Amino acid sequence: MMRVPSVTLSLTVATLLIPAFARPQSMPAPTIEQYLRPGVPYELVAAKKADRIAWIAYEAGARNVYTAAAPGFRPVNLTRFTGDNGIDLTGLNISDDGAVVTFVRGHAPNRDGWVANPSSDPKGAERAVWAARTAEGGAWRLGETTTPVLSPDGRFVAFAKDGQIFRLPVTRVPPANGIDKGEQPLVKAWGSNAGPVWSPDGTKLAFVSNRVDHSYIAVYDLRAGKLQYLAPAVDRDTSPTWSPDSRRVAFIRRPGLPFGLQTQAGSGGIGNPAGPGVGSALGGRGGGGQGRGGQAPGGQESAATGRRATSPGLNMASFRGDYSHSFWVADVTTGEGREFWHAAPGETRFQSVNTIAWAGPEHVIFQAEPEEWIRYYSVPVAPGGTATPATLTAGDGMVEFVSLSTDGRTLYYCTNASDIERRDIWKVPTAGGDAVQITKGDEVETYPAVLASGRHIAVLSATWRRPQSVALVPNGGGAERVIYPPLGKDFPAAAHVQPQLVNVKAPDGLEVHNQVFLPPDLKPGERRPAIVFVHGGPVRQMVPAYHYRFFYHLAYGVNQYLAHRGYVVLSVNYRSGIGYGKSFRTAPNTGARGNAEYQDVLAATRYLQGRVDVDPKRIGIWGLSYGGLLTAQALARNSDTFAVGVDMAGVHLFGNSLDPESVSYQSSAISQIGNWKSPVLLIHGDDDRNVAFTQTTGLVQLLRAHNVEHELIVYPDDVHDPLLHTRWLYSFERTVEFLGRFLQPAPAATR
Repeated sequence: MMRVPSVTLSLTVATLLIPAFARPQSMPAPTIEQYLRPGVPYELVAAKKADRIAWIAYEAGARNVYTAAAPGFRPVNLTRFTGDNGIDLTGLNISDDGAVVTFVRGHAPNRDGWVANPSSDPKGAERAVWAARTAEGGAWRLGETTTPVLSPDGRFVAFAKDGQIFRLPVTRVPPANGIDKGEQPLVKAWGSNAGPVWSPDGTKLAFVSNRVDHSYIAVYDLRAGKLQYLAPAVDRDTSPTWSPDSRRVAFIRRPGLPFGLQTQAGSGGIGNPAGPGVGSALGGRGGGGQGRGGQAPGGQESAATGRRATSPGLNMASFRGDYSHSFWVADVTTGEGREFWHAAPGETRFQSVNTIAWAGPEHVIFQAEPEEWIRYYSVPVAPGGTATPATLTAGDGMVEFVSLSTDGRTLYYCTNASDIERRDIWKVPTAGGDAVQITKGDEVETYPAVLASGRHIAVLSATWRRPQSVALVPNGGGAERVIYPPLGKDFPAAAHVQPQLVNVKAPDGLEVHNQVFLPPDLKPGERRPAIVFVHGGPVRQMVPAYHYRFFYHLAYGVNQYLAHRGYVVLSVNYRSGIGYGKSFRTAPNTGARGNAEYQDVLAATRYLQGRVDVDPKRIGIWGLSYGGLLTAQALARNSDTFAVGVDMAGVHLFGNSLDPESVSYQSSAISQIGNWKSPVLLIHGDDDRNVAFTQTTGLVQLLRAHNVEHELIVYPDDVHDPLLHTRWLYSFERTVEFLGRFLQPAPAATR
């Protein structure tokens, strides 16, 4: 009989009876809340001219900005926001002297421009930039914003809104004019203008001015009130980056839009027809529609016959010399520019590079993945530079997060080159040279932020029993010093188990990496129920420690809790995830092209079934987002293997085809709805911006029609990852209760 209980929407966590294995009296019985109580730091930043760092901390739903400075690096709370109100904090910036921080309160808007309002406040929600002085504390609101960037001197924030460039002064004094109130743009220019970047001296702003078929790099001089376009042409210029002396800007140049890809509506005149790409599969960026006043006769003939002219440069564009990707540098005073690097003729390895950064006196660096690993590369800005970019980050591993020294001469980065399952911090000269490993051991270190003096690097660090923390690492290597968060006596560090690394082979021979959490009280001869955890993304990698991404940090704590309650837990790193190379991440026939990654989940589960300490008939599965997708796949395709599942914000239909013969439909969980027998708990917020709520709405109709037992938790006005801490706790408590109800974890079975 199908059970669909009434949905509980209270923000208080219900008290649930969760079955547990018998355990020795001396062993504590921690709660999920204890595992998730410590503050979680994120967005770590460092000042360029003072040994001061800042970060945002999530503390049981309250979000605040902290700072710490030399010599003692004692954490100081600058903001003191209280309560679990779901108001997000992001976009942390710090001035060069470390005196000012700015940040954004309020979640990003959805497709309709609606700021998330998870507490359902009848007054609505806003997204505004705030500021605080690090010596005083106490934050104040500057104004509504999008994605602000702080000037190096801490005097202004700049941001793009409605295609124009705005600014707000960082002061408590009420603004005196429309520009400083954010009511009028600082720069009003034709096109869609975005991505403001401050010059190092804080006197100028560079930004991209998009004109549909081409784009410019524009520089606004705040002192002179003058706008300058750099080396304007018919091409697409992006990614402005300043030289250290604020006199030059480097940028990426690609060819403008050829006729065959132009899709402008046009006005019907002889000089302004609709673009030839209108209605064509070759149509590219630009406007759409059929245009006002119809097309010229030639356009009508083309549409009628379906024929298209072919000529070099008509449907695809490249520069003379057969390349389509180049780096330029321009003088901001004269606007004159020159090319200093371009891809070799026909070269496509660096074609996807979209961002460059000026590093040191005369180099730019960028990230690319021309072969198997994501690496950083460098090219000189000076004339006569090498044609082939220099590889900075060698080794078999990917680069994930980076920062530059104050002078830009050294790149600090985290990578798994020395340990494929973890992350360590390395450094390398940006002009090229040997890379040096700074951190080693079982810790997972990410988000390096080098201090101004260069003596230490601030990092986010975690272990298998210590949550994500802010730590300081000596630049020359050595023991790290953790400064945040403080761990109370009730944090169950002793209850943690160290995950075991286990690799299995999928049916097609691909090796899949997994982590196994064994119950601490497991006795010889016992067979325990097991739970499979599948991460989302799918471009993610679970590490054998508290994770550096927020949800996976929580999920790791929940998996530890499940192990302590007597389950064998397996976390699977299936194909299409990161960390194991480009071939693994881009494996064929995944997702809507064939769902090949599901065989990895099933192979890991078969491994569990073969363990002597696992009851093969009592296996559950849970995950969020793509993990919810794979949970649904498991229950729909293999209810004979998976007894129960928890699907959080999962995708259930790839694309929009309901043709039973289409690959995307066959790859979707709902194609196997007739085989879905196992119960499922569904959890979803209806303001989800990552996975449409319609994915859960549609699935529930199918589960009802096929009499599949399910329960449902809906969070009105909340997003993909709930913004309220009480909702996380409630979701996890219900998850554990639901899994336990069908896996019957007490008492332990014996062989």
